[in-house]
Amino acid sequence: LTPAPDVAALLSTAGFAGVEVLGRGVDRRQFSPSRRDQWLRRQWGAGPETPVMLCVGRVAVEKNLSLAMGSYRQLKQSVPDLTLVIVGDGPCKAELAAQDSSIHWAGMQEGESLAAHYASSDLFLFPSLTETYGNVLAEAMASGLVTVSFDYAASHQLVRHEINGFQVPFGDHEAFHETVALALRTRETWRRIGV
Repeated sequence: LTPAPDVAALLSTAGFAGVEVLGRGVDRRQFSPSRRDQWLRRQWGAGPETPVMLCVGRVAVEKNLSLAMGSYRQLKQSVPDLTLVIVGDGPCKAELAAQDSSIHWAGMQEGESLAAHYASSDLFLFPSLTETYGNVLAEAMASGLVTVSFDYAASHQLVRHEINGFQVPFGDHEAFHETVALALRTRETWRRIGV
């Protein structure tokens, strides 16, 4: 069993027999825009109109968080109140956290607290290039966030570019930066896209 059709095709090509896709989903009672929490946003220094970008997942090299951090640093020059929150923990956290003290490192979150972190953000960045699916993307979408992700795995299944999120050609780092900037420039469309 695998969570994505592209992984199923890869396994079948490699000679595995009987490969089936097991669908994924999220609990819409837990992951919902209704979990938005202005108090939590204030902890991040974000007001009601402050754009908050979010990354969720293991803080490890394979998650490519340096790409999201690079987009944030570029855009912070023109959007000074832009905020980046990273939820998760892992072997690269200390090294990455030392690179930029303006990033809010929320550590591991679970349950209602995790749901509130999603819903209290605005733009979800998913820079990973190593997912078999990527449940965090579905959780972010269920929480009403606009997403930017590479076009594979969960993104390929769930995101329709500029309709319910933004997609980037797989592995194109420059296009990722440009698409994050596009998403930020078109904030007025977020309510339409993120719902």
